[in-house]
Amino acid sequence: MSNLSDNNNEYQWKSRFSFLMAMIGAAVGLGNIWRFSYVLYSNGGGAFLIPYFVAIFIMGIPFLILEYGLGAKFKNSLSNILKKIRPQLEILGWITAFLVFLVLTYYVVIMAWDLIYLLISFTKGWTTNPDMFFNTHIIVGANNLNNVFTPVIITLAATIFVWLLIWYISHKALDKGISKVVNILIPLLFIMMAIIVFYSFTLPGMDIGIKALLNPNWSLLLDINIWLAAFGQIIFSLSMGQAIAVTYAGYLPENSRLVDNVLVVVAANSGFELFTSLGVFSILGFMSFTSGLPIEQIATSGTGLLFVVFPEIFNVMGDMAYVIAPIFFLCVFFAGVTSALAFLEPMCLAVSRKFRISRARSVTLLCIFGFILSLVFTTASGNYVLTIADSFINQFGILLAVILQAVIFGWIYGVDKLIPVLNEHSTVKIGRTWVTVIKYIMPVFLSIMWIIGIFDLLNSQNSVEIIIQLLIAVIIVAVPFTLTKLKAR
Repeated sequence: MSNLSDNNNEYQWKSRFSFLMAMIGAAVGLGNIWRFSYVLYSNGGGAFLIPYFVAIFIMGIPFLILEYGLGAKFKNSLSNILKKIRPQLEILGWITAFLVFLVLTYYVVIMAWDLIYLLISFTKGWTTNPDMFFNTHIIVGANNLNNVFTPVIITLAATIFVWLLIWYISHKALDKGISKVVNILIPLLFIMMAIIVFYSFTLPGMDIGIKALLNPNWSLLLDINIWLAAFGQIIFSLSMGQAIAVTYAGYLPENSRLVDNVLVVVAANSGFELFTSLGVFSILGFMSFTSGLPIEQIATSGTGLLFVVFPEIFNVMGDMAYVIAPIFFLCVFFAGVTSALAFLEPMCLAVSRKFRISRARSVTLLCIFGFILSLVFTTASGNYVLTIADSFINQFGILLAVILQAVIFGWIYGVDKLIPVLNEHSTVKIGRTWVTVIKYIMPVFLSIMWIIGIFDLLNSQNSVEIIIQLLIAVIIVAVPFTLTKLKAR
């Protein structure tokens, strides 16, 4: 066993609270704000909550328990854990950490867009036509590679700031950097989102949005796509199988209540995204009420919701928008920061452990490399490449990594070895049912999701997009292969 806590405690949580805030921060990200409400709305409304909670209990909680157990037992990077199980498995640990790092390279660009909107929200600088503003000033280019060498200066400047912020927080020892930040940002995030949601309940037309969101379509429960949507939401919402939970749990002291911590994090994450979705749709209901447009013409997800629909709503909200809009974009930024810190951590630990370099040096090297990769997303073709990269990395890469981890830890390592570690200090105990879920139920469900996702991905792509995805695939294999072959110090 490798001890993560060195003389200056670069890799150790000072308190359970810091760990919980960091794990909640990793889970509560942009997707909780811009994605979940639309997934709920477009997949059967209130009926979607049944597969959603089933997915939490038969996949989300069991897999996070596995990751916490691995982190607590091995106290090492995922690549080193897999290397100890079988040396030839080391590369999978590097691939997993690198996939999450690649997500970070475009995640910071979306945070940069949000930072721009935060600054202009005080004057509604997105003008009376937010759609045109977003397309001509922020993402600029069309859906092609014609402008891949044309930087969008404002986005580039904001991206540099975000990378510097991530570096500044992460290069410090854990208790002086990430711990301090998450201990402040996560409580603030929850308070500010509560202000927005409770204000949204006072808006005329809020009931239109809530009814549209929660109106159950029970017939859709027989549609497998609804179930796949629920499982997909849980995987990405809880950052399952992305080496983040293994890494963060490895920084815990010996006597931690591992299973109890999982339940707290899952409850906080689900509570936040359900609560936020009520606010989002209350505000969309207000927009429907004031514009006369039906909800289905307004409701969307992703950057369209964040940078077009919400600015349009703030434009008709009156003077109160000058308060609510900055709070909203600050919420998004805080959620982004805490998730970005988590995305960097698995690669940081893996590099630091294998090559015996300090945390500060590891973070510095990764932030420089990450910034270079980010540059493509700050160009006038950046949004086009970002959309392709995001769908490929998530639907193909991360999902496959989760399946392989379930198989390796369930069958090759023997997941029941973790039961004593998990139960030793936990109030809630686990047993054979948990082992069955990890070994049998999870690999089957995830494999079905992955196969359907690949078919959807291939059927919706043109030749240029397939070439971009192949290039990403080469990078995903080449960098981890090189890191695996390099000699450890």
